[in-house]
Amino acid sequence: MTLRSSVRTRTKLPDVGTTIFTVIGQLSSQHNAINLSQGAPNFACDARLVAGVTRAMEEGHNQYAPMTGLRALKERIGDKIADLYGTRYDVDSEILITASASEGLYSAISGLVHPGDEVIYFEPSFDSYAPIVRLQGATPVAIKLTVPDFTVNWDEVRAAITPRTRMIIINTPHNPSGKVFSADDLQQLAALTRNTDIVILSDEVYEHVVFDGEPHHGMATHPQLAERSVIISSFGKTFHVTGWRVGYCVAPAELMDEICKVHQFLMFSADTPMQYAFAEHMNDPQTWLALSAFYQRKRDLLQTLLAESPFRLLPSQGSFFLLADYSHFSDESDSEMVKRLIVDHGVATIPLSAFYADGTDNKLIRLSFAKDEATLRAGAAALCQVKPR
Repeated sequence: MTLRSSVRTRTKLPDVGTTIFTVIGQLSSQHNAINLSQGAPNFACDARLVAGVTRAMEEGHNQYAPMTGLRALKERIGDKIADLYGTRYDVDSEILITASASEGLYSAISGLVHPGDEVIYFEPSFDSYAPIVRLQGATPVAIKLTVPDFTVNWDEVRAAITPRTRMIIINTPHNPSGKVFSADDLQQLAALTRNTDIVILSDEVYEHVVFDGEPHHGMATHPQLAERSVIISSFGKTFHVTGWRVGYCVAPAELMDEICKVHQFLMFSADTPMQYAFAEHMNDPQTWLALSAFYQRKRDLLQTLLAESPFRLLPSQGSFFLLADYSHFSDESDSEMVKRLIVDHGVATIPLSAFYADGTDNKLIRLSFAKDEATLRAGAAALCQVKPR
């Protein structure tokens, strides 16, 4: 029996329903489909991490951590960023451990964006950006990346900036396209924001998954951008433990102070035993330095396996994802194609239209290669059986 409330409610997000990831997940479960849809690994994390969490629990580290995070972990993060990107963040005032990268995004937007502000972001985009902006009484302003190369048209960005622009949200490496920012992109962004009060919110959860020997051009690599940027990253993405829900953000102290005001009431602190385990794990830099090669092998394997499929694969410069174009052999919408792949071929993908507020359909689907070899081989075999329609 369903309990029914007599209370009348007013929704803040009237057009937001169940996410496409949940819908695809339910349909996939019904058909026992091979999962190339979810951007989460299906293989085990390093056993040392599990042992570290267990040890922390057994040693009694089961109560609240400090609000901004375990100092030892923040020190490791500060050292890593300084070594890789050349910017040193203050451990006490500029580094925050969050209960997932998603919480970091929410705390940053909530703390820094006010009613009446405008926030520029780029589509296709991760699905939480615009709703979080709207929850602040602010206006999300979507700028579409060019297709099929998914580059930023900086002239469009320049034209979209108004006196009310408070924030620009960046995502590199990019989900869902696999595109990464270049040094020129950073220069363009720096020129646009110079002498303004615009904050850059940079979602860099795939910072260690950049391919073909290229560097990660994050905001911390550019001193002018670092001064106005909040950078979000994810232990879950880096260490194959997305279910642990721990991330972090770094920002200049003036920005971080406002973010912490939200964080302390939203979560207060992230999970304590996990923080101890991550702090110990980060003593070995290879735990993140080896990640690009690890995922590049998976990308290359999936590309090779799909060479005889009817799909045309777009380049993936980073992240866990490849985009596949089917426009040359079918007029189906991307949502119809995804459903057909699940029902008729037993393989789950994601329609790219789910990453656009207006449902733009470019006849592209997203594949995740954050899977073990058996899953990649089985998923590719199924996709190679797809026939034109």
